[in-house]
Amino acid sequence: MNKVDPQSRFGAFRPRAPQYRGMVTSSTYLTLSDGVRLAAEVMLPKGLPPGTRIPALLQQTRYWRAADLHPPLGWFVNPTDLAPELKDHNPFFTNRGYALVSVDIRGTGASFGTWPYPWAADSIRDAGEIVDWIVAQPWSNGRVGGVGVSYVGTTAELLAVPNHPAVKAVAAMFNHPDAFCDIAFPGGILNRRFIETWSHLDQMLDQNRIPAEFGLLARLVVKGVKPVDGEDGRRLLAEAIRAHAQNGDVFKTAELVAYRDQQDAALGVTMDQIAVHRYQADIVRSAVPVLGWGSWMDAGTADAALRRFCTLPNATRAVIGAWDHGGLSHASPYQRPTAPVDPSLPAQWAETIRFFDAYLHDVDDGVCAEKVLHYYTLGEERWKQTSVWPPQDTTMQRWYLAAGHTLSRSRPADESGTDTYAVDFQASTGDRNRWWEMGPAFRQTVVYAKRADAAQHLLTYTTPPLPEDAEIAGYPVVTLCVASTEPDCAFYVYLEDVDERGHVTYVTEGQLRAIHRKVSAEPPPYCLQVPYHSFKEADALPLVPGELAEITFGLLPTSVLIRRGHRLRLGIAGHDEGTFVRIPAAGTPVWTVVRNRVHASYIDLPVVRP
Repeated sequence: MNKVDPQSRFGAFRPRAPQYRGMVTSSTYLTLSDGVRLAAEVMLPKGLPPGTRIPALLQQTRYWRAADLHPPLGWFVNPTDLAPELKDHNPFFTNRGYALVSVDIRGTGASFGTWPYPWAADSIRDAGEIVDWIVAQPWSNGRVGGVGVSYVGTTAELLAVPNHPAVKAVAAMFNHPDAFCDIAFPGGILNRRFIETWSHLDQMLDQNRIPAEFGLLARLVVKGVKPVDGEDGRRLLAEAIRAHAQNGDVFKTAELVAYRDQQDAALGVTMDQIAVHRYQADIVRSAVPVLGWGSWMDAGTADAALRRFCTLPNATRAVIGAWDHGGLSHASPYQRPTAPVDPSLPAQWAETIRFFDAYLHDVDDGVCAEKVLHYYTLGEERWKQTSVWPPQDTTMQRWYLAAGHTLSRSRPADESGTDTYAVDFQASTGDRNRWWEMGPAFRQTVVYAKRADAAQHLLTYTTPPLPEDAEIAGYPVVTLCVASTEPDCAFYVYLEDVDERGHVTYVTEGQLRAIHRKVSAEPPPYCLQVPYHSFKEADALPLVPGELAEITFGLLPTSVLIRRGHRLRLGIAGHDEGTFVRIPAAGTPVWTVVRNRVHASYIDLPVVRP
């Protein structure tokens, strides 16, 4: 299937009827070969007949595998009520014959050990021993799948690395396999707001404290992480928490980072060394089928899902929708923030269980035979599917920056066209943008509000009204010929849709720190459909003040239908206040953007031919 199928089945699948009703939960410590004990929560179908063997889904979390509740309020509250969107998630799987095993990774929750930094090598090795323990259980059929969202989605993806024969499939959902580009330093710029908050939240959890961001109900009801069963559970929990005092501080480390290969002096590790692509050969060798999920509106998760889908032969399925982080809320900018989730959460779970059924239960309705990407087209508000990305019949369409702050299909003819822009450090995409991923605890979806008003802080260029619908599917690429008064600064580019009334809808964006402007001739670590910036120290190339330079970089991928009569707007900024770190820390860069016959500035858009 090389052509787009406009009748995507995504969200329409009806899962098997439940075999069981209810769930039985127990918790215990698993002792690893190095003596570290990990806390595990085991959820089994209620009424599972003795001797019946079922597959397991493993979730390795750093966010507490289960909560301990205060009496008496806790007697009347189901822990899942704290995240009502997920209330029926676990029974959905156990009722259909799966065991769910949730483990606090070493150094977190009720587990012993320390957590020096994300996805440490010893945690990846731990996963193999966890699987050994699972398949030794009397209820196990010897098959294990990995599943998780965000950080936990990356632990699921890394479950393939040990090449354990029992691991048969993994679902990596809304995760950041290349954390440098996908969430922490997009374009080489520190995502200060998220990383600082996430780091603080992790530290609170590791101290067995309830973060204020979880809300009043959680603070009233939740005592802390759940101890394992048994009379020694609380004593052992206290021991484990004391060890967590040695855990790493992600934000403190990130503040000192400028390059992806910059080694932390204390930890002896780089951002590149914790990326999933470091283990790419192991994942391919495992031949474990991978299902990836992402969203056009959620940090770099859509880009991550596409890179994986286009790089790994065993990345057989991918889903990219218009959701917030985790798929809990609809986030299409063409819908109201309160619009129903498309598809609903149960329908999303059904698609996930369809994937696992094929490899863990031998219930296959064609999943194993096809490589397919289900994706949602913004503006058209429709699901489609393809086996290649970008979809077949996509071609690059170039729009030049032109006089009068316009975009033109014709290359400039004049010799001296320029525009001057003093970076406005009040430019902002607001506090509910794609880079704020704190999930259900914060109960808000992605919203880019008042984008028409944002123009006063940007340098903008707009097309004439489009004579026909235009479907953009892929990675836009921008090229700016610019001279700056500062050697280092940040370039942000926004692609937006302006309707007949002047209402502006955010579509996608890209950013690049000036010192990372060199386009590398080295092969990228994965399939890349935009110019490759290595973000390595050896490739650092500061601007020469006053000297013309070419800045070219990709925007994040999208699929969007721009209606006839609408206009496309390109917005350029030097900061996103409230989200990213200010570059430079002091001073105001002034840019001269050149758009003439010799030195043209432009954006290439991947447009699907009708």
